[in-house]
Amino acid sequence: QPQIIEGIHKQYLEAGADIIETNTFAATSIAQEDFKLEEFVYEINVQGAKIAKMAAEEYTKKNPEKHRLVAGAIDRLNKTLSLSPDVNNPGFRAVSFDTVANAYAEQIKGLVDGGADILLIETIFDTLNAKAAIYAIKNYFRKSGKPELPIMISGTITDASGRTLSGQTLEAFYISVMHANPISIGLNCALGAAEMRPHIEELSQIAACYTSAYPNAGLPNAFGEYDEQPHETAHIIEEWAANGWLNIVGGCCGTTPDHIKHIAEEVAKFKPRELPVVELV
Repeated sequence: QPQIIEGIHKQYLEAGADIIETNTFAATSIAQEDFKLEEFVYEINVQGAKIAKMAAEEYTKKNPEKHRLVAGAIDRLNKTLSLSPDVNNPGFRAVSFDTVANAYAEQIKGLVDGGADILLIETIFDTLNAKAAIYAIKNYFRKSGKPELPIMISGTITDASGRTLSGQTLEAFYISVMHANPISIGLNCALGAAEMRPHIEELSQIAACYTSAYPNAGLPNAFGEYDEQPHETAHIIEEWAANGWLNIVGGCCGTTPDHIKHIAEEVAKFKPRELPVVELV
């Protein structure tokens, strides 16, 4: 139902989004193995990027001064390189680095061929998975000879400990992926804006690149639904913008076009975070 996906993209563009993601979360051979759809992974990514690109270009033509971009969504995978799925065998790994990198490479080729403007490695709870994605991106462009697309990276702090699921602090995660030279690094998912606040403040103080944040609409209720209203999410993020912590902001689980509309209106009143000045010795 491509027209449904395109319609969803347009709702977010209408709400004021500058960047929309492709609906390619879990579009790798590793994730699609559960559904016996591995052979369609390239096509899924190509079409996902094309649909988003059509919507973005339509809205750019409506307002050429507001150029809309497509971020090719590359997710954290349902298998991890750093953790064992077997509590009785801590050294066991369900997948190898090469397998993960090859799966990402197939996805990346599809996203690039479909017209993505940016490659977004997101919802990362295992930095080694992110490193495999970074390796796959760099290797793809080196071999293809095509101009390298900008990379955005977004990690996930899983709880109040301030660490990723694989045990890294936010600073350690940042240091581990900065060799990719991303245009932005940030956080998304797992937490609502209220819970994410201290981590965004910390990130803004250490990042040499742009910072991003797209929290959930609060924490899920007992039924797995999100109750935080658009004005509530926007009010919290407004403070982050006022403090100069952010360059890119949006919404993850539970957020709707109305959330994006409110967030865009609130943060528009403030200047984006200034990049730190790096002195060359």
